[in-house]
Amino acid sequence: MNRSRRLRRTQIIRDLVRETTLTKNDLIQPFFAIEGKNKKEAISSMPGIYRYSVDALVKAVEGYIKVGGKAGLFFGIPLHKDGVASEAYATDGILQKAIKAIKKNFPEFIVITDVCLCSYTDHGHCGVIVKKEVDNDKTLPLLGKAAVSHAQAGADIVAPSDMMDLRVRQIRNDLDKNNFENVAVMAYSVKYASAFYGPFREAAHSKPGFGDRKSYQMDPANTREALKEARQDVLEGADMVMVKPALAYLDIIANLKWHLDVPIVAYNVSGEYSMVKAAALKDWIDEKDVVLESLISMKRAGADLVISYSSQDALRWMNDE
Repeated sequence: MNRSRRLRRTQIIRDLVRETTLTKNDLIQPFFAIEGKNKKEAISSMPGIYRYSVDALVKAVEGYIKVGGKAGLFFGIPLHKDGVASEAYATDGILQKAIKAIKKNFPEFIVITDVCLCSYTDHGHCGVIVKKEVDNDKTLPLLGKAAVSHAQAGADIVAPSDMMDLRVRQIRNDLDKNNFENVAVMAYSVKYASAFYGPFREAAHSKPGFGDRKSYQMDPANTREALKEARQDVLEGADMVMVKPALAYLDIIANLKWHLDVPIVAYNVSGEYSMVKAAALKDWIDEKDVVLESLISMKRAGADLVISYSSQDALRWMNDE
């Protein structure tokens, strides 16, 4: 007679038959870079996450590497913002300086860069504004310039998060024309217009100055559109595709895993992180157990990689086991 509990009897047996695993190779930690020196600014809505000046960022990345971190996703927060996001593709922009410093100190560490304009525009939208609307085609060349500037600084992977149509094609073409054929594209292919992004907008100073982003980010009610977007990005040259957010969209991750043959990335976003942190600070939940359970759920759904603000903590907990 079948008794399923036989294979649950001890921890070693459970480990032997475990179907899904989480390893240090699966996790990516986001980092925020700011101008200045010796700065480490706390983000009130994201306990444990900071904005770093470049010198402090190098130390933060070193700490992440020491617990097993192999890759980071980097965001830049400039002092100057304007209508055409000029700091996003400036040779001496904050993100470009951060990339150079990280690769100089840790050449084997994988640097992934967010390619978007929202943190660099004075209106907070992800593209050029024409008549109070984001102009898709006027935005594309600027995204391409930003991606190339990241590659010139030493980025290994560029990750466009803007959700403009055809931006992967623009970025891939611009990278190739500038002899960066080996720089990969991790496309934010399935990025929903989600309420879970609130804390990030404080962290990156990227809240829209008017309106919202629903005209270019996806409707949370849609499933088939996700596969359409991801397939299009792969056709345009994406090496990896992302689903963002993760926890409320595990079905989308599973759907893409079933239909696509490129790596699937899940972004465990700021709101998901902050809810767990807030509950843990109240002693309502066990943070370690909830985080690791959440991360394994993303892997189980089909994610090959997970971007999470809890990556460094997760690596530390995994090392302790």
